[in-house]
Amino acid sequence: MKRRRFLAGMAAALGASALPAESFQQVKSHAPATSAGPKLSVMLWTVPKKLSFEQRLEKVAAAGYHAVELTDEFISWSDPDFARANAKKRALGMTFDTIAGLATGVANPGARPAFLDDLKHILPTMRKLECNSLIVLSGDRVPGVRAEALHQSCVEALKRAADIAAEAKVTLLLENIDPEENPNYYLTSSREGFAIIREVNHPNVKFCYDLYHEQIAEGNLISTLEKNIDQVGLIHVADVPGRHAPGTGEINYVNIFRKLAHLKYQNYIAMEFEPLGDLVKDLRGARELVVNSWHSRRGAAR
Repeated sequence: MKRRRFLAGMAAALGASALPAESFQQVKSHAPATSAGPKLSVMLWTVPKKLSFEQRLEKVAAAGYHAVELTDEFISWSDPDFARANAKKRALGMTFDTIAGLATGVANPGARPAFLDDLKHILPTMRKLECNSLIVLSGDRVPGVRAEALHQSCVEALKRAADIAAEAKVTLLLENIDPEENPNYYLTSSREGFAIIREVNHPNVKFCYDLYHEQIAEGNLISTLEKNIDQVGLIHVADVPGRHAPGTGEINYVNIFRKLAHLKYQNYIAMEFEPLGDLVKDLRGARELVVNSWHSRRGAAR
C-alpha cells in the first residue's frame, strides 16, 4: 500500500530526461563512500509487510543502509514494542530519521486546531522513536475556498507549528504530491511549496522534495534543486513511470545525484520505490548509484 493511501485512511485511526546507458549497474566508482558522502535512508512501507518489523529492518541493513523512515508501523505499539524496535535499530547501527503520520493537513483553514493537536499528539511518539523529522502534508483542496486562502493557511499553520517543533527540536517537512496520484491534493507544485517555506521563514520548517512526484507534476528537477537547495530538508527517490528503482525510468538520477554532491546537500536522500525484483538487490543497486554518482570526477568538477 502506497504511503499516501495509508495516510488517507489513517486520519480516522488517529482521530528529466531519459537515463543514459550509464545505469546503476554500470556507473563506476571513483571513490569510496565516506562520512562526507550522502546520507541515505529507505521508506519502510516499500519493504514487504509480511515480514516482521525486525526482519524489515534487517533487509534494509543488508542492502547497506543505516536509516529508515516510518509511516504506520508504530501506530498500535506498546512501550515494550518501542523498546524492542529501538533495540533492534541500535543493534543494526540504524536510525529512524523521519516519520509520517499526521492525520490533518495544513491547507484547510478550518482544520488548523486539529492539525496543531495532531502535531502535539505525535511528539511523544517521536521521542520514543528517537526521531526528529516529521513529514507534513497540505491535505486536499477545500470546496469553496480560494487557492490564495489555502496557500495562506499553509503558511499560517506552519508558522504556528514551527514554534512547537522548535521547542521539541523537531523539523517539519512539507511534501508535494503530483495530481495524477491524488487529483484533489492541494500542494502539487514545488514552486508553491518552496514559496510557502520561504514565507514561513523558520529553520525548523523545510521542504520534502519528492523527485518522483515532481517529475510527473512539473519536471525541471536540477534547476529547481539549484534554486532551492537551502530549503530542502529531505529528498524522496523513485523513477518514473512505475515508481521503481532509480535507473529504471526517465529520470537522469546520475546527474541529479552529481548535482546534489556539487550543491553540498547534507540531509537525507530516501528511497521510496517499489522493487521490480529482489528487494535487497534493488536497494543495494540504488545505494551504489547514489554513492558512485556522488563521488564521480564529473560530479566533483561541476
